[in-house]
Amino acid sequence: MANLNSALQQLREERKLVQAQVEKLDEAISVIQGLTGISSVRNTGGGRGMRTLSAAARKRISEAQRARWAQRKKQAGSVSSGPRPVPSVRKPLSAAARRRIAAAQKARWAKFRAQQKAAA
Repeated sequence: MANLNSALQQLREERKLVQAQVEKLDEAISVIQGLTGISSVRNTGGGRGMRTLSAAARKRISEAQRARWAQRKKQAGSVSSGPRPVPSVRKPLSAAARRRIAAAQKARWAKFRAQQKAAA
């Protein structure tokens, strides 16, 4: 039992020495950080924290974006007239047209399957 007590006492003394060394290292680190201007406070979240914008800043940003959109729309106005208009009423396909479309699609799939089979 005396052996365990002396081992425990020795471990406690070593821990005190190590703690003193850690404190000295922390002091040295803080001095060096003070010289280089690096903050010792770190963000523990891993990423950037949430940044909040004032209402005025949000308004300035949105107005600037609207101006960019308007400029882009103005430049694109001469090139294209926007999206194509969709006809409001579509004509129904005849039965013959549906059969032709179905046959063409079946032929495309058959060709695709044949290529897949040849590749395997």
